[in-house]
Amino acid sequence: MPKQSPYNKPPLENLKREGKNGLNKIQILKYLFESEKASTPNICKEVGLSAPTVLKLLAELSNAGWIEKKGVGDSFGGRRPDLVGLVPKSFFVLCIDIELFMTHIAVFDNTLTLQGNKVSIPYILPENRENLENILKQAQKLIASTGIPKNKLVHVCISMPGLVNSATGENLSHLVGNNDQEALADYCKSFFGVPVSIENDVKTAALSELRCGKAKGKKNVLVLLMDWGVGLGIIMDGKVRKGTSGFSGEIGHIPFADNGDLCYCGKHGCLETVASGIALAKMAKVGIESGQHSILSELSNKEIDKIEPRLIVEAANKGDLYAIRLLSNIGSSMGKGISTLIQIFNPELVILEGRIAAAKQYITIPMLQAINTYCMTQIREKAQIVSSELGESANLLGCAIESIDQFFETLLKE
Repeated sequence: MPKQSPYNKPPLENLKREGKNGLNKIQILKYLFESEKASTPNICKEVGLSAPTVLKLLAELSNAGWIEKKGVGDSFGGRRPDLVGLVPKSFFVLCIDIELFMTHIAVFDNTLTLQGNKVSIPYILPENRENLENILKQAQKLIASTGIPKNKLVHVCISMPGLVNSATGENLSHLVGNNDQEALADYCKSFFGVPVSIENDVKTAALSELRCGKAKGKKNVLVLLMDWGVGLGIIMDGKVRKGTSGFSGEIGHIPFADNGDLCYCGKHGCLETVASGIALAKMAKVGIESGQHSILSELSNKEIDKIEPRLIVEAANKGDLYAIRLLSNIGSSMGKGISTLIQIFNPELVILEGRIAAAKQYITIPMLQAINTYCMTQIREKAQIVSSELGESANLLGCAIESIDQFFETLLKE
């Protein structure tokens, strides 16, 4: 008998028609998404059902094409248990990561597998919904190019910088609507016909680290996003913590430098004015224009005006002393800021992400020196500083996880 195409399955929402059994099946599928694969005893423990009941539900889910065997687990004295997991391409989510000067769009399936290629568009963070519409239309084109059935797209997540309240679906820093306008998430929903989540970029980065990166299996972790701006993802007791309004982790705007430069938030001396991608590019431009000897001096005037952290990191990797010195200054300032965070949160791990974090030792060595200087030894020695290994797609991956989590939570609430 030929294997059933995952496209031919009825929508997952139909399971709710089965009443309590259907909700138990959804709970099992949710757990299998979170764990990738699991044995019957582990599923019983997670969902609180007996082995005979779980075996019956698993058989029905298998017959319906939702789950499949994924090998065998470790033995603890008896026969090695069978492992089951989700069938790929059962449903899909759309992920949009809006950065300051670039937007990335991708489609993932229910096993977090990228469908086709991601699309990256050079695009300044839109400040009005008319400009955002161009990004949403590009996303519609990408969905069409993958060939997935329209009824298999279940959720959309948009990651972006700023004060994002994911509960209300609004960004209070960018794309702020008028009082009579619908929430940003509802506006975007009209383009796709499925629920849309709006999430802060650092929160999605932290979520990807927690589920797929170096924070997996950890309880208390800080994820420091060092990009054009600076942000903090807080993982406490194994969960990403958002705060009362979703605004936790805005460390880029804590007071840092007395009589410092004016920040775009309207205050002077924010950490972001001395330890961010914007600050790094500004310092590089000022130095080059004042005659600093550097590989970067070979850039044209037009290129210098658009200098970005990646170019400075590349120059440092070629041994450029000026670029190394710039990164060292950023690392020292960031290290001092991290010292405060380590003493407040007492983390087991601090993960560095973003364009500046790609500088690795040019950032981490001065950063560690500052941490050793400003942080109490008893607290510092328990906090390991590491660089992320998820690469540039960390936020997109976090969007996919957030989308699927929200999809399951909605099914279980209704």
